[in-house]
Amino acid sequence: MKAVISVTGKDSVGIIHKVSEICAKYGVNIAEISQSVLQDFFAMIMVVDIAALTIPFGSFVDEMTALGKANALEIHTMHEDIFNAMHRI
Repeated sequence: MKAVISVTGKDSVGIIHKVSEICAKYGVNIAEISQSVLQDFFAMIMVVDIAALTIPFGSFVDEMTALGKANALEIHTMHEDIFNAMHRI
């Protein structure tokens, strides 16, 4: 099972570290990552493997959302089933 994590906000040191630290804490493996800094704006999309997730997915989403709020970032975490359903024609 996979999920998509998107992160946007003002660039600062340690954003990738903070997000990946929570992933590692709960057994989430980063499969792919793409990040860009455009002037002072940070944007990142991660595809993560949640097969070994050690907490309920909803709790993981809440942790990521709280991390975003604490760091003035928008962090959205979406299960691949929802992502795929949203992007079907």
